[in-house]
Amino acid sequence: MQQCEETAFAGGVSAAALMEEAGRGIANVVRQFAPRAGSLVLFLGKGNNAGDALVAARGLVADGWRLYARCSCAPEAMKELPRHHLGVLGGLVRMLEDATTFDFPAGPIVSLDGLLGIGAQGAMKPELQALAREMNTLRTQRHAVTIAMDIPSGLDGDHGDACEDAVEADVTAVVAHIKAGLLEDGADHYVGRIALVPLPALTQTAGDTQAEVLTPGLLRSWLPRRANDMHKGEAGRLGILAGSPGFLGAAELACRGAIRAGAGLVTLLVKEEVYPLMAARMPAEVMVKAVDDYREVLEMRFDALAIGPGLGLAHEKEILEVLKRAKPPAIVDADALTMLAQHPDVLDATGKLPRLLTPHPGEMDRLLRHFPGWHGMNRRLLVESLTETNPGRTLLLKGTRTVIATHGQPTLFNTTGHAGMASGGMGDVLSGVCAAFAAQHLSLHQAAGLGAWLCGRAAERFIVQGSAAMECIGASDVTAHLGGALLDLKDGRF
Repeated sequence: MQQCEETAFAGGVSAAALMEEAGRGIANVVRQFAPRAGSLVLFLGKGNNAGDALVAARGLVADGWRLYARCSCAPEAMKELPRHHLGVLGGLVRMLEDATTFDFPAGPIVSLDGLLGIGAQGAMKPELQALAREMNTLRTQRHAVTIAMDIPSGLDGDHGDACEDAVEADVTAVVAHIKAGLLEDGADHYVGRIALVPLPALTQTAGDTQAEVLTPGLLRSWLPRRANDMHKGEAGRLGILAGSPGFLGAAELACRGAIRAGAGLVTLLVKEEVYPLMAARMPAEVMVKAVDDYREVLEMRFDALAIGPGLGLAHEKEILEVLKRAKPPAIVDADALTMLAQHPDVLDATGKLPRLLTPHPGEMDRLLRHFPGWHGMNRRLLVESLTETNPGRTLLLKGTRTVIATHGQPTLFNTTGHAGMASGGMGDVLSGVCAAFAAQHLSLHQAAGLGAWLCGRAAERFIVQGSAAMECIGASDVTAHLGGALLDLKDGRF
């Protein structure tokens, strides 16, 4: 970033112009993730990060936000640019002695972290640490939304190490480029959702060419553009092997996810014992077919398969045979992953076939039972190791920062979603969405990236569009908002 800035300055770009552009972008991040105006609390250090916050605040005043500030120093001790912008706001900003005890008017509270930038290293100074601790208290006790700028104060930009009382952000508005430390294991606790604020003047860097962060700028070109004369067969024939007694909802969620992601024809294959129940609850668009043996799918015509949600373990032999022999690309999840974990020979045999494995951390732990040497790796190295010698395999490791790897492709990191998604059924929806894109002939790498971003964005939309708390969300709400998430992707929204 320092090299990028030096190049920009040498080309005639001023620091003031960069601050204006960054501040406008950060204001847009606030608008997206906190659309109802309320109390905006600026936590300001003495450097240019404070200037970015003040520029953003100036733009948000017109939206109806009330401005408050907590400063780590006297205004005259600030650098020239932030001091200027604080003066421009003048009486619009109310200075506080302690934000945690102040009686804010009813409505949303947003804390904007303008304490430190990427140049800071080591422990925070006491006055900054106190304000960071205050910000965290406001978040936990008053449910304020914390938005960090570029990087949460107290987090190392290179390695992701957090010092004591580092800011715990809900959203990090990253300026120009994603900093490596934001993606390190454990950093997601402090980083939250990543929103990239582009600055065209700061583009002179290659960065890590072996990794990419999922943003609309990357994903839009992957999304299939439909021809005017397209028919349903060209939108993909998808077969879903899911559902068993007591786990019917998982199959329904996978099917609904597939429909909302654009699959042309969705067929759910179930055993006769659950057929009447599944047929009665499926969306009208889903065809439900009873099979005596799951291996019948090997003779059917499908462009992609999804195998595992709510499937149960009663028919393991049949499912393992499908996993070993099916030619179409297959998304492998839930109970199908458990079967592979119990049969490492089959897991190894599927390494050359087009298979997208989507484990959560517990399922990954079971898959690694027979490979103890891989325990202790960080998430990125782990998924890269498990795909390095398996050219057909794509691995999507779920988590706060979902990471995706395919041999020969840049490793992908997801940016979207929130903690409300820590509930049952989310993975079932993801399987259906990924499978729908695979059926539309995208690579499994692309299907996984699109699926992860869209499901996370749909969950965000549930909060913003539905004016609901994140704790209220269920997996079915994600399916309901997938259409809006697709629009956001096409529009290029963060």
